[in-house]
Amino acid sequence: MTAARRRLTIRARLTVAFTSLLAVAGLLMVLIVNVFMRTVPTYVVAEVDGMTVPATTDPPSAGLPTDAAITRTFDAAKATSTIALRSPIDILNTTLIVSAVVLVAVLLAGALLAWVLAGRMLRPLQAINRAAQVAGTGSFDHRVGLDGPRDEVRDLSDTFDDMLGKLDRSFQSHRRFASNASHELRTPLATTQTMLEVALADPDLTVDELRAVSRRVLETNRRNIETVDALLDLADIERRTLAADPVDVGRLAHRALAEASGEIEARDIRVRDEADVSAVALGDEVLLRQAVSNLVRNAVRHNVEGGEIDIETRTDGERVHLRIENTGPLLDADQVTELTEPFRRGAGRTVSSAESVRGHGLGLAIVTSVVEAHRGELELSAREGGGLVVEMALPAASDA
Repeated sequence: MTAARRRLTIRARLTVAFTSLLAVAGLLMVLIVNVFMRTVPTYVVAEVDGMTVPATTDPPSAGLPTDAAITRTFDAAKATSTIALRSPIDILNTTLIVSAVVLVAVLLAGALLAWVLAGRMLRPLQAINRAAQVAGTGSFDHRVGLDGPRDEVRDLSDTFDDMLGKLDRSFQSHRRFASNASHELRTPLATTQTMLEVALADPDLTVDELRAVSRRVLETNRRNIETVDALLDLADIERRTLAADPVDVGRLAHRALAEASGEIEARDIRVRDEADVSAVALGDEVLLRQAVSNLVRNAVRHNVEGGEIDIETRTDGERVHLRIENTGPLLDADQVTELTEPFRRGAGRTVSSAESVRGHGLGLAIVTSVVEAHRGELELSAREGGGLVVEMALPAASDA
């Protein structure tokens, strides 16, 4: 019985439920009719010419038919083949039979109506099921797209479509990440192999030339290690258990500027520091320090010679905001949208060896992961005249 019940579809269960409801209503109808017929009427049955006819229990009054009139009426009924009931039991049995027939008809009509209505109600769920089956094959570019009234099924459809969109973006991002990571790691390895092959193929290689090749190989290897470390940091953010401590975002910005002071001076970048040390967020200090440091380094490395950097913080009661604006090359909206993806840079995905100081393209990806882990928001926009504006919002410590 349990196995059979489990095999019933939702449509069949709805049909059974609707039919059962109608059956209960019909049974109640039969019961009420029979109780009424047995208790409420105030007449008895009298014999007239061998037939049972109703006769009032009250005394005759003016205007009411006499017994003779009743006899004539039933004689006429005989002549016209009218069926007459012979006893009170016949009346009740006939009522019962008619009620049973009506009940069967109501049940059949109700079952048919319930089946049709259940099919119409479950049609959107069938569309969602088909979409889920397609998604199970690894394709997320389709949508259910239900129309109609705003009900629970429509909300489920919209939620499912939103989930498909997020999964599609996530899988596309992971594919690009894997492709870009392979390229970023393969290119320096191929470069190192080429330098070593050239050096080994030269029989007249001097010690100074060998040292130069070794320095280039060492620098390439160092950058590979930095890239791998950044990838490990990016993966560690998702697995890490976050602390919930008061963190002064303004102080973190001051520290990041101090660490980048040498590069700032070398590129003659003017800094306007308006970071308030009272902007206290709630979160993991290690991760937030890494995020703020990445934002400052990004503003320095992707700046222009003699450019500018503006840093400010503010608190609006529920959020602590860090805003960093820097000059730089012109960016369009599509470029800004892709900057938070791994290995994406303002001037393209890869850079030349002369521009290697600009980083690995993982800084903003790490910042994005840190902000999402803290349930904050990160907003990037192109600066008018060139450059980038980044605003990071984090939960305030006072909103704990």
